[in-house]
Amino acid sequence: MFYVPIGLIFFLAFWFLLALLVAFIQIGILQYVFESMGINRRYMLALLLFSLLGSYVNIPIAQFPGGHERVGELVSFFGVQYAVPVIVNSPGTVLAVNVGGAIIPVLLSIYLIFKHRLFGRSVIAVGIVTVLVHLMAKPVPGVGIAVPILIPPLITALVAFSLSSWNPAPLAYIAGSLGTLIGADLMNLDKVRGLGAPVASIGGAGKFDGIFLTGVVAVLLTSIVNASRRPVRNW
Repeated sequence: MFYVPIGLIFFLAFWFLLALLVAFIQIGILQYVFESMGINRRYMLALLLFSLLGSYVNIPIAQFPGGHERVGELVSFFGVQYAVPVIVNSPGTVLAVNVGGAIIPVLLSIYLIFKHRLFGRSVIAVGIVTVLVHLMAKPVPGVGIAVPILIPPLITALVAFSLSSWNPAPLAYIAGSLGTLIGADLMNLDKVRGLGAPVASIGGAGKFDGIFLTGVVAVLLTSIVNASRRPVRNW
């Protein structure tokens, strides 16, 4: 199933944000952040690129019988427009997994957990983000479950600094991605059936923006703080 999860203007803004991140890396501003994550900058940028491209792709895994469905609309939530796809002859709500907003972030998070041996801290960080995101997640008719766009990145940055101030970037990505998926999607599956959404995508519309921004904004925030902690050289 292929469709853009958010409004065109916001989706183009994400592409601009990714281009800005590339520019910062090329001039060396964020080089040490990616080194601290243990991922080559080219691989990290490729993963962010695939996350954007993968947001088009939803893999169906189940079906919920439903009644009247909203299709082909743009639904606003906290100022962000989400696209409701057009489904022909839909029997109800299709439960799907978004490639860019779920599969890629989960695989990268698992890699970072084992790479940096963040087993205990990951459990604590993901637990905190899960609870806070779950409290703010709202059912949105036609879309599914949505969270305010900037909440996951800001929460994860604070949690990561609290638990791993010496290297917060990997923990921020792990907590933001897994915490948003669990708190917003998995813990609200029982609320999906009555929303009239043709597709309820795990990591898709309503969460993809927060998860993608977690991978970008959390890294930017940690880089700013890390840079402020670096000793100033006297020439």
